[in-house]
Amino acid sequence: MKSKTRALTGVLACTVAASVLAGCAPGAPGGGSPVAKIQLSIPDPLTSSVGVSAQHFADQVKKTSNGSVVVTVVPNGTSFSGDQNAAVTRLQGGSLDALILSTSVYASVVPEMNAISIPYLFDDTKEEAAFLAGKPGDVLKEKLKEKNTVALSFLTRTGRQITNSERPIEQPSDLKGLKIRVPGNPLWTDFFGKLGASPTTMAFSEVFTGLQTGTIDGQENPIEVPWTNKFSEVQKYVSLTHHINDAWVLALSSKKWDSLNEDQKKILTDASAETATFKTEYDAEQSEKQLAELTAKGMKANEPTAAGLEQFKAVSKSLYPDFSKLIGKEFFDQAIAAAQ
Repeated sequence: MKSKTRALTGVLACTVAASVLAGCAPGAPGGGSPVAKIQLSIPDPLTSSVGVSAQHFADQVKKTSNGSVVVTVVPNGTSFSGDQNAAVTRLQGGSLDALILSTSVYASVVPEMNAISIPYLFDDTKEEAAFLAGKPGDVLKEKLKEKNTVALSFLTRTGRQITNSERPIEQPSDLKGLKIRVPGNPLWTDFFGKLGASPTTMAFSEVFTGLQTGTIDGQENPIEVPWTNKFSEVQKYVSLTHHINDAWVLALSSKKWDSLNEDQKKILTDASAETATFKTEYDAEQSEKQLAELTAKGMKANEPTAAGLEQFKAVSKSLYPDFSKLIGKEFFDQAIAAAQ
C-alpha cells in the first residue's frame, strides 16, 4: 500500500513540475497568462509598404513577447470586404481586433485628422514624423480614444504625387479639366477643385479599371501606390508634386486592448514605435527604386516648375479658412504653429 502511495505521489510531483515548466497554462510561453492573439487587418498586399511594415510589427511583437502575443496580418482588405469606412466602424465596435488605415479615412469620424493633410504643411516625411510624435499626435490619439480606438502609433507615408494619361503637371493650370480620382474627403475635393481639376471620388478597388477605360484621367497617391498596382500599364505621366502628406494609424479596438495585461500592452506599444521609425526609413529607400521602375516601364516623370510649385502652395493657403472649418479652428491653428 505504501509503495502505491509513493508511486502516486511521484506521478503527481512530475505532473506539477511539468506544469511549471510549461508555464502553468496551455499556450502560455514562459508565463501564466494565455497567449494574446491579434488579427491585424490592412487594406493593401503584403508586398506593399504597409504590408511590409505590418509584418515587421508582427515579427517585432513575436520576438519581444517570447511568443506570448501573436499578431497575424490579414492583407488586401479581406476582413472588411475592401470597405475602409466600414473597417473604421468595425474597429470601434470591436469586431476587428486591429487595423492599419489611412488618416484620411479616419477623418470621417475625427475631423482633426485632416490637419495632417493640409497641402504643403510639411517639407518632407521627417517633419511629418516629428509632428505626429509630438503634441499634435497626442491630441489625435486622445480623439481616437473617444471613438473606442487605441492608436498605438502613426506611420508616415511619402508625399502624394499625381499620375495621369494626358500631360505632365508642372503648374496648377495643367490640371484644368482632368478627372483626377481623390479620396472621398472634402479636403481633397476642395483642393483639387480649386486647382482646376475635376476631382472624382471612387472606391480604390475601381481605380485601375477607371484609368484603363478613361472614366478618370488620373489619380494621386504616394509613389508606392502606382508601383504596387501597376498603374504604369494605364498611365503615362507621373508628376512629383508632393502636394499632400497623410499617414497610417496603427490601432487596436478598445475592446481588444482592454483584454490585454499591462506587459502585453507595453510590448505592443514599444513594437509600434519601433515600426514607425522603420517605415519612415524603409519608404525613403523604396520610393526612389519604385520611381525608377515606373519610368523604366515607360512612365515619364517630372517636377513642377519653381513658379508652379509656388502656385500650388498659394492655392493651399487660399483655402486655409475652409480647412480651418473642416478641421476645427483650435486644432487647425495648433497644426499650423507646430509645423512652422
